[in-house]
Amino acid sequence: MSVLRKIKVKPIAAESFGVRSMCTVVQTPDVILLLDAGVSLCPYRFNLPPHPTEFKMIINLRKKIAEAAEKTEAVTISHYHFDHHTPSYEDWLVNWTEGGETARQIYEGKRVFLKNPREKINPSQRHRAWLFQKTGGKHARTLEKADGQVFRFGKDTIVRFSEPVTHGPEGAHLGWVIMAEVECDGEKFMFAPDVQGPMSTHVLELIFTSKPQVAMVGGPPFYLGGLKVEETQLQRGLLNLGRLVKVVPLTILDHHALRDSSWQDRTKQVYQEAASVGHKIMTAAEYAGEANLPLESRRTKLYIDDPPSKEFERWMHEGLRNQKCSKPPL
Repeated sequence: MSVLRKIKVKPIAAESFGVRSMCTVVQTPDVILLLDAGVSLCPYRFNLPPHPTEFKMIINLRKKIAEAAEKTEAVTISHYHFDHHTPSYEDWLVNWTEGGETARQIYEGKRVFLKNPREKINPSQRHRAWLFQKTGGKHARTLEKADGQVFRFGKDTIVRFSEPVTHGPEGAHLGWVIMAEVECDGEKFMFAPDVQGPMSTHVLELIFTSKPQVAMVGGPPFYLGGLKVEETQLQRGLLNLGRLVKVVPLTILDHHALRDSSWQDRTKQVYQEAASVGHKIMTAAEYAGEANLPLESRRTKLYIDDPPSKEFERWMHEGLRNQKCSKPPL
């Protein structure tokens, strides 16, 4: 389903597909954009590494991202977490990257619209941004700081990037991200990664000001409740999400929210609020016409229902360093 005619939105990877990502292709008559071309797995969840099914999924989606990149003119980086951009080192546990080759396939010859590497950025992401510029970014046609900038393509397409907004609640230690708005002939699509609801009322107001017909939003991280995120913050994210879906005709809700098996129960009221005004909520997979497959939240059950081979079990006990450097036996 879509309420857009000029703008085509095609989710490539997300938690509803079985990986950590929000990678999406956005196409207008003037340009094809690849948003946040990263994908990763959680290295350790429920005291378990990724199940072979998760590895098979990231292999499949890595190929789809590379194929999508061949057809795109520009790639965005909203921030420097590895589920939103692709690094240039070998890693077969988290990112499924073959050294610099994986990143080269994505960024070579592209205009890369990236989060400013020096301003409104926390130390860990500043370091990753520096590494990207020295490695994968060197293949790009251009590296363009996108914070608060506007870019025009062809006759009718305008791409606007927001000011840096907080990654979750105001003052979050995880730093800042930039949202992207694609406008074509009066239609608008808003890409709001890692806003976690949004938890920030200021971020919600920015989305309201944009007035998109479709918004893709990273939902609240329920799986971190009581650990790294206070329950009051999760409730604020849900409250703001409930306000958002009553204004935006179609909301694509995914990412952090689907890392918890209770996400449907936790968002039930939000779905009701959308329905009360005739609006829709879909996951990225549902928008793409596929069934939800949130593998990370099902990891324990995957190990019970489909026990891995003895060879895989031996690999499981090799330790993180060795696991990153050797492909799991699938």
